[in-house]
Amino acid sequence: MTEPPVPPRPPHDPFDRDFYESAVREVAGPIFDTWFRPVFFRKDHLPAEGPAIIAANHSGNAFPYDGMVLDALIYEAEGGSPRKVRAVYEKELTLTWWMRPFGVDDFWRKGGGVDLTFDNFEVLLRRGERLLYFPEGVPGIGKGFNHRYELQRFSTSFVLLGARTRARVVPLYIINAEWIIPFSYTWKPLDRFLERHFRVPFLPLPWGIIAVLWPWAWYLALPAKMIFVFGEPLDVAGMVRDEGIADLDCPDREMLNAVAAKVRRRMQRELDELVQLHGTKPYRGGEWLAKLRAAGRRVFRILPTGWPVAFVRFDRDRKRPPARNAALGWLRDWDLVFWYLPFIGWPLLQLARAWRKPPYGYRGLTREERREREGRWTWRLAERPLPPAPAATGPSSSSA
Repeated sequence: MTEPPVPPRPPHDPFDRDFYESAVREVAGPIFDTWFRPVFFRKDHLPAEGPAIIAANHSGNAFPYDGMVLDALIYEAEGGSPRKVRAVYEKELTLTWWMRPFGVDDFWRKGGGVDLTFDNFEVLLRRGERLLYFPEGVPGIGKGFNHRYELQRFSTSFVLLGARTRARVVPLYIINAEWIIPFSYTWKPLDRFLERHFRVPFLPLPWGIIAVLWPWAWYLALPAKMIFVFGEPLDVAGMVRDEGIADLDCPDREMLNAVAAKVRRRMQRELDELVQLHGTKPYRGGEWLAKLRAAGRRVFRILPTGWPVAFVRFDRDRKRPPARNAALGWLRDWDLVFWYLPFIGWPLLQLARAWRKPPYGYRGLTREERREREGRWTWRLAERPLPPAPAATGPSSSSA
């Protein structure tokens, strides 16, 4: 006898606007502004309302800083619109703690992201959401520097769902993020092993070996100047129709692949042109040094060596009273030193998380309480629905 289905929970949105805005203002924003110095072009192509799919290329080799910077940049450009663009991400980002920035609990969902499943994608589009989506998926971020700016095979899901919901598909091109880690390459047999046993989608070589031995280096990024350029919206529904696909409930898979390939080829041509225009000087060293000098005392938290301290202490400070003095403030965060210990740093960080009580660790929590706190589960909107979407307020979209 089959068990009855689990009833859905009451509507709830894990997006914590106060957490997101505070993180951008106090931690991520100063880092992004100084280290990556992002620039937006053609903002007038950013859809003010949905449904829409913002389809971006991914940078290889590195932690997904391109997506983090882009998400914050769009939010700022819209003045904190109540209809925030929703980033959809692969499950590895929540199921593995080191794929969350410095292990911050449920970071991606508190920042407005939603787990990428086919059903979730459709639900979000039918709600009229605007989605930030990387059609290359994990292969895009794990392609290695030797394949920089080479778009990997596109998923057909966004083509099919874009046609079903008549969502606009707006290409977005990310330039120079490939140079975040320019000296790493990937080896597919090793990547498959890591994905199967550790839920790590890839290990960039040789730099990844250092990152495995030295925890803070896992999140290292060189100061590449990120440039974001919107393209002309694509009529994916028309492309699907022109390909001869009439039944969107049971479409021909080869025809869908053909449409996805056409979108990829078009985006590849435009990406190549923009790289020639904006990608000849990926670091802009003089601009970067000027930004560092302007940072003054904040420079420690802006350099990559300070990022673990900046992110972890920000998250903890939201859950605890202020320290009585600076010395006690550092003493209560003694475990942060493990981020800088080679060889033994990773296991010591794991032990500290298990041994220390909240907000420093998980001692005293049940397995389910810890799982919920970490966000280490797959969010399916059929089981945990979102509340009704707020009304759009027509955010500004002036061009850069």
